[in-house]
Amino acid sequence: MKLPDKVVVVFRSHLRADADLQALEAAGVRMYELASTMPGFISYKDFTAADGESVAIVEFSDASSLLAWRNHPEHQRMQQRGRDEFMAEYHIQVCRPDREYSFNIGS
Repeated sequence: MKLPDKVVVVFRSHLRADADLQALEAAGVRMYELASTMPGFISYKDFTAADGESVAIVEFSDASSLLAWRNHPEHQRMQQRGRDEFMAEYHIQVCRPDREYSFNIGS
């Protein structure tokens, strides 16, 4: 069985207490618009835990597609802006699935 080339990024973060949430929301919308047009983009989901930690899960079809996203000039500017304006801390993990299963009652 061939494993998928898919790359999954887990982005965990806490915001600064003084982060401008409206500006962050607008930036997030723009980053999603941009990322979703990139070749190899599969999906993006984000969640916020009760303790304020946010977790985003991003999927790309392969490592080169993810690299193109990481190095996109507008995304790089947003990364810097995130460090300068929004994030108190973050942790990024880039993973490849060992196995993949799914279930869909509608199928």
